[in-house]
Amino acid sequence: MLGKKLTRREFFKVGGAAAAGAAGLLSAKEATAFTRPKTKRRMAMLIDLRRCFGCNACSVACKAQFDVPLGVWRSWVITTERGSYPSVKRQFLPVLCNHCENTPCLKGCPATAIVRDENSIVQQLEGQCVGCGYCIQTCPYKMRFRHPTKNVANKCNFCSERLDQGLEPACVNTCNAKARIFGDLNDPNSEVSKLIAKNPVKVLLPEQNTHPKVFYIGLDESMYKKRAAVPEGKV
Repeated sequence: MLGKKLTRREFFKVGGAAAAGAAGLLSAKEATAFTRPKTKRRMAMLIDLRRCFGCNACSVACKAQFDVPLGVWRSWVITTERGSYPSVKRQFLPVLCNHCENTPCLKGCPATAIVRDENSIVQQLEGQCVGCGYCIQTCPYKMRFRHPTKNVANKCNFCSERLDQGLEPACVNTCNAKARIFGDLNDPNSEVSKLIAKNPVKVLLPEQNTHPKVFYIGLDESMYKKRAAVPEGKV
């Protein structure tokens, strides 16, 4: 049996939604869709790539905040170039743990060393980690690494220690271009919620269905392809 015919308005409505999905753009409702058990707050980060000029201050601040050893990083900036001389453009893509709401690393950890706290931040419990590396392998974004001296998994935690003191994450506080905005998705009046509602945003690897809480304005997905060839936690 054939389905009912679509009206002209219904046709363009469906077609428009499909086109937006194909382009990777998320509506405000999709971007903030709730997929996990409710938490007190849902802390998230929005990165406006129109403002980022690749100074790497965010990466340095993160490294200094956590005394990250040489050779590994908790967050960094991917740099790509497009075009040919003299029409060349350099692009910058800051990356960090996406604190996914549908979390592959949390589900797969055999030592229950990964938890989601009351702020919906994915935390790595070093004291419980057995160093098996399974979470490093299951992260589709390759944002985890093995700490070279502690021999445990490590990653960004949105600077939870700073949040407890009423401070912003080190990378947000240090960003010269004010390209990073951090806040609570559960609060419609937070700056991050307002910006997501007003701007077309994207996430990395939306096809993975992990529901990341790191959003981007002005993301060119081809910039991320370079990441696949880089070892975890390294540049």
